[in-house]
Amino acid sequence: MEGFNFDKAIKHLSKDKVFKSAIEKIQLPARNPAKSVYEGLISSIVSQQLSVKAAATIHARFLNLFEEQYPHPSLLIALEDSQLRGVGLSGQKTSYVKNVALFFEANNLFDKDWSLESDQEIIALLTQIKGVGKWTVEMILMFVLKREDILPVLDLGIQHGIKQLYDISLEKKELYAKMEEIATPWKPYRSIACLYLWAIKDLK
Repeated sequence: MEGFNFDKAIKHLSKDKVFKSAIEKIQLPARNPAKSVYEGLISSIVSQQLSVKAAATIHARFLNLFEEQYPHPSLLIALEDSQLRGVGLSGQKTSYVKNVALFFEANNLFDKDWSLESDQEIIALLTQIKGVGKWTVEMILMFVLKREDILPVLDLGIQHGIKQLYDISLEKKELYAKMEEIATPWKPYRSIACLYLWAIKDLK
């Protein structure tokens, strides 16, 4: 995946012998991340709690509401809720995508240099938007901003991967603490490790 230093990451992650054996068996799938933080947040909200196929269909219908296939904030805010509901968004998602547009306009974030902000500063800023949680921002940090050291402990796929690979049966807070412990030696490449953890479910 573009933007990540895979050579250095794999060399580092392979120091963990358990993880190394998984890396050698996994072919990472291609991903097509959003081009901007704004688009990434919108896409994430539209796609939440849907299958990959359904999310792609509804997201395409959503973009077709805009002449340039770009949800310009002023145009998105001006749309009737019924128009957004008509392409498959729930009432809640309709509200949330408009919240993102309003927040980006109010805070002049479209030309923001995100490289000047730490991971935690970005999480603190964007989770102010109603409908945007920590997990969503962590996905933006990983896939849009290419931050290499993110560990989203609340992600079910990451939880499943670690539990399967390290034979763990813990849950909730005990699991989160164990995940942090296991992943500490993976720093500063925990994002790349997560790409492999997501793929572990496909191992025979």
